[in-house]
Amino acid sequence: MANKKVVVALGGNALGNNPQEQLELVKSTAAAIVDLALGGVDVVVGHGNGPQVGMINNAMLFSANNGGNTPEMPFAECGAMSQGYIGYHLQQAIQNELKRRNSDKKCATVVTQVVVSKDDPGFKNPTKPVGTFFSEQEAKQRALLTGDTYVEDAGRGWRKVVASPIPVRIQELDLIKTLSDTGAIVIAIGGGGIPVVEEDDGSLKGVSAVIDKDNASARLAIDLNAENLVILTAVEKVSINFKTPEQKDLDSMSIQEAKQYIDEKQFAPGSMLPKVQACIKYVEETGHSALITSLQKAADGLKGLTGTFVTK
Repeated sequence: MANKKVVVALGGNALGNNPQEQLELVKSTAAAIVDLALGGVDVVVGHGNGPQVGMINNAMLFSANNGGNTPEMPFAECGAMSQGYIGYHLQQAIQNELKRRNSDKKCATVVTQVVVSKDDPGFKNPTKPVGTFFSEQEAKQRALLTGDTYVEDAGRGWRKVVASPIPVRIQELDLIKTLSDTGAIVIAIGGGGIPVVEEDDGSLKGVSAVIDKDNASARLAIDLNAENLVILTAVEKVSINFKTPEQKDLDSMSIQEAKQYIDEKQFAPGSMLPKVQACIKYVEETGHSALITSLQKAADGLKGLTGTFVTK
């Protein structure tokens, strides 16, 4: 009998803001993932890359504009760099943990392209700030030179904004499935995947965008026909009336209840909202339940002992 397949989406709390911090944090992340994998689950790991891709983008821009004699790096390439660097850290930590437990299970990272639509409305209204802060004058000059969009960001200066399109297709899906079917732990769709569009001749081209990693993880779980989507975050359970005297932690919520809570604006847009929306999409398309919980409680959550389940 085949193992249950689970897609696990790691939140930013599972990774660090610099290489040294990340190397330490991924040790506990690896232990939690290996707990799942050695419990009879085929695990595919997706992860965010917000701090890392911003760091890479800032470094490349600074070098290009301050005598470093390096080219400005397109944002899609910065995303690819972050996938490789984060994947390397996660993969190494998981391999070390597997070795510590005398397991011969394998782990591999797949640099993943995610196809988005050229007509995605996000491209007409880019909203995701990335990279270096500029003065208003510098930003306007750069906008004229590059055609990119720059906006004022919370009084800190002007920043480039990119689109956050909906994932349509995961290019390396078959390879990810093949590796996972062998029982290997697979790390994929890092940072939501490298965003690419399909040209008229079928070729792919990178675009300046950031795909939400929860959306991408849901797409991957749907397309892999995974029995569970697990979105890991900083809290053990989803709450309504968060951080108020009326806060209520939820053991479960139906799709209908989740949509009602969204209408009531119970979930913060930059935090819990995209996680709940990704779970709704996964449950609607597969009929399986999705789980939101903390990294430390992932194994218990899959046993039904904790976390918040999103169900039909």
